[in-house]
Amino acid sequence: MLIAALLAALVAGGKAAVNRPAFLLAWSVLVLAFVSPLCALTSALFSARALHHLLLVSVAAPLLGLALPLRGIAVPTALGMTGAALVLWHVPVVYTAAWDSPAVYWLMQAALVIPAAAFWSGVFDWREQDAGALLSNALMTGALAGIMGLIGAVLTFAAEPLYLEHLPVTLMWGLEPLADQQAAGLIMWVPGLLPLAVIAAFMARRAWARGLAA
Repeated sequence: MLIAALLAALVAGGKAAVNRPAFLLAWSVLVLAFVSPLCALTSALFSARALHHLLLVSVAAPLLGLALPLRGIAVPTALGMTGAALVLWHVPVVYTAAWDSPAVYWLMQAALVIPAAAFWSGVFDWREQDAGALLSNALMTGALAGIMGLIGAVLTFAAEPLYLEHLPVTLMWGLEPLADQQAAGLIMWVPGLLPLAVIAAFMARRAWARGLAA
């Protein structure tokens, strides 16, 4: 069913996309996230789950924002929804609910990807933005980076494993559960922040240039 849904999305999205190369890249990232061995690995290692979330929020969603812009959600609202979804994903009781229920799992994935795509749709609409809007969106991109960094810091410096579902499995991969969780935190913290920082800096530079031009 998942493969059929992805194929249907490929056909429908390919026709509707305003930027087909971006859509094809986004679709490929979604296949990587949900069909490749990485998806299976998320059931074993929490660090793989962190990489999975990073691919969705910082790679697939921006590409979808370029290819299939969602204009119905304001950028600040989309940021709040994306941040809330990221935080909820890392609350142990919510994580357990997503682990135990396919319905909750896919609801949480949708709650992460759709608002993130809406956020990036607004952020990337910079041709229509004045210097103030560009600077505001740069700051909101920085805020998203801050949310991811905060989650990463909590995971990195936690004194004990927070996600019991992974405890029986991580040792089979040669990792202590706490070390796996710390690796997840570092993935969210370091690689997770870099693309967001680059985008925020680019928009701040454009805001400065448009401010001077005005």
